[in-house]
Amino acid sequence: MSQQTSDIWNDYSSEMYFFCLKKVQNEDIAKEVLQNTFFKIHDKLNQLKSPSQVRSWAFQILRNEIINYYRQDLPKDDHTELSALSSDDFKEQFCCFERFIDELPTHYKTAITLVYIKGHQQAEAAEIIGISLSNLKARVRRAKSILKKRFNECCQFSFNDKGELIGDSDCAHCE
Repeated sequence: MSQQTSDIWNDYSSEMYFFCLKKVQNEDIAKEVLQNTFFKIHDKLNQLKSPSQVRSWAFQILRNEIINYYRQDLPKDDHTELSALSSDDFKEQFCCFERFIDELPTHYKTAITLVYIKGHQQAEAAEIIGISLSNLKARVRRAKSILKKRFNECCQFSFNDKGELIGDSDCAHCE
C-alpha cells in the first residue's frame, strides 16, 4: 500500500481539524472526532481503492464521524449545536483563523479559499483562477504550510509523539 496513515495525517490533518472544528464548534470535541477519524482511517486503509482519492475518502470518514458524534445522546452542556454559535462567536473564539487566511499572499489566499472554504474541486479552482492544476496544487500546498506554521506559532498547536494534535488554542499568544 503506497499510502500510510502518517502520510494522510501530514497532508490533511490540519485541514480536517479545522473542518471538524467548524462543524462541532468545540476544540476538545473536534480533537476527539479527528482522533477517532484517524483510528478508522488507519484501520480501513487497506480498503482505499484509489490512492488518488485519499483526500475525499478521508473527509468522508471524517464527515461520518461528525454525524456519529451528533447522533450520540449527549447532554446539551457537552456540545453546541451548529446553529447555536453565530459567526461573531466563532471569530471571537478562534480569532486567528480568519486573520491567518486574510494575511496569506493573494495568490495563496485565492487558491485555499476556493478549494477549502468554497469547496471547489482543485481542477475547477484552477480553471476559475486561470492557472494549471499543478500550479494550483502547489499554491494550496504552500498555503497549508504557511497556515500550519502560523497556527503552530500562535496557538501553540503541535503534535505529540503519538501524532495527536495538542496545544493551547486560546490564541492569547498572537494578540
